[in-house]
Amino acid sequence: MSRRPIIQMIGIEKIYPDGQYALRGVDFEVFEGEIHGILGENGAGKTTLMRILYGEIRPTRGRIFVRGREVRFSGPWDAIREGIGMVYQHFSLIPSFTVRENLYLSMLSMNKKIRREDIDEIAREYGEMIGFKISLDEVVEDLPIGVQQKIEILKTLMRGARILILDEPTSVLSPLETVELFKILRRLKESGYTIIYITHKLREIKGLTDRVTIMRRGRVVSVVETDKVSEEELAKMMIGSEEFVFKRSEVKRKEKTEKRRILEIRGVSVVDDKGVEKVREVYLEIFNGEILGLAGVQGNGQKELAEAIAGIKKVSRGRIFFNGLDITDLDVRERYRLGISYVPDSRGEALIYNMNLVENFILTSLERYMNSLKIIDWRRVRKDLLKAVERFDIKTRSLDLDVRFLSGGNQQKLIIAREFSRDPKLLIVSEPTHGLDIMSTIYVRDLLRKFRDSGRGVLLISSDLDEIYELSDRIAVINRGRIVITGDPKELPPEKIGYYIGI
Repeated sequence: MSRRPIIQMIGIEKIYPDGQYALRGVDFEVFEGEIHGILGENGAGKTTLMRILYGEIRPTRGRIFVRGREVRFSGPWDAIREGIGMVYQHFSLIPSFTVRENLYLSMLSMNKKIRREDIDEIAREYGEMIGFKISLDEVVEDLPIGVQQKIEILKTLMRGARILILDEPTSVLSPLETVELFKILRRLKESGYTIIYITHKLREIKGLTDRVTIMRRGRVVSVVETDKVSEEELAKMMIGSEEFVFKRSEVKRKEKTEKRRILEIRGVSVVDDKGVEKVREVYLEIFNGEILGLAGVQGNGQKELAEAIAGIKKVSRGRIFFNGLDITDLDVRERYRLGISYVPDSRGEALIYNMNLVENFILTSLERYMNSLKIIDWRRVRKDLLKAVERFDIKTRSLDLDVRFLSGGNQQKLIIAREFSRDPKLLIVSEPTHGLDIMSTIYVRDLLRKFRDSGRGVLLISSDLDEIYELSDRIAVINRGRIVITGDPKELPPEKIGYYIGI
């Protein structure tokens, strides 16, 4: 590996118009041909720093050098011309277009003379380099999430990127897809590419990167060679506390007095808006004092099943029972009144971004805060929200701030705080720690355990197998809309779950 920095960022600061500092004098450098990790809590500034490098955000002050030459980017197109590409958590593909059409549009934005017939040859060349083969006639929305991510990487490479920035790339991947991604990144490194890898998963940092930059509160606190530090040391640097214990806290379980079925799903099928059957004759049950972990690659019917339980989608066949009551034909409001809460995997579905924290906090609890005249008691709302902000450590400058200005992790904590404040009997939660830092992840997982131990039920939907194993009393695997296996975690080792996920 060359020790020549291919990227140097010196004294980078970002101050927003309201005076808030996002970055405070950050120095950052990446060597050519390395995989460089970036660690930091929510709001540490790591994504902001990379968006500056990609030309999306202009720094308040500071200098950027690419291959020793100072650059000033007016937008991402300037960064792309310098060979820098960024792959986001949320893909920028057009779902209804074919792979070829998406690649063509991407190339057309950089080269107006590119022809459709050129796409096949260029895609084949780069596809062979990373070991990725796919028919370009496939429609993107019909492809698994892992394949869509590979298309994003292929698209970035085809535009000439030699420096790739990946933001939380495994957040929606199965274990098998994560292994495949790592193979691609190592192959790119061997071919001389430079990778900048943002993640909150310490195991991935240790297993993939050469060096790691740790950020905290808009500053760089340390840069280390990955093989010379432990996961615990990395966590301590990131949190800034010597009291940090790198293991999940133990929650003492109460003895169950009676096993009672909270939720029963009998032969439920769900059809999406296009008439495609996404859930196929599912049978499941959840008991009091239990977390049922639903594992699987996103896009295999988890979302549709969760929405059917919450009442957002109608079932085409089968029945749903909650505490013995048939709720199949009840609407969302009636199910919420009975004690069902739902935390979706998409923050955009759970929040209204141009509304403030107070307004978002009562979206699912309007009736609870209305007086006898059907007028909202805003003082009470703000009082409860202040307690939730403190309890869940939601970092915000004001309760009146639009939620679009919160970091992704703080948006997630607001959603969870809102649903927990309703004191439900059944919690359906999808990807609950997605985008959260270590301390927040530990806190949310402990909340789920305490919720379970109070005698209520949880349906945990997660693509993170570590999370599934850490929290679940039973595990069910969903594949192509069907439950393919259910059992005790002790009897279902990860390799067996991985087989059923990818079967």
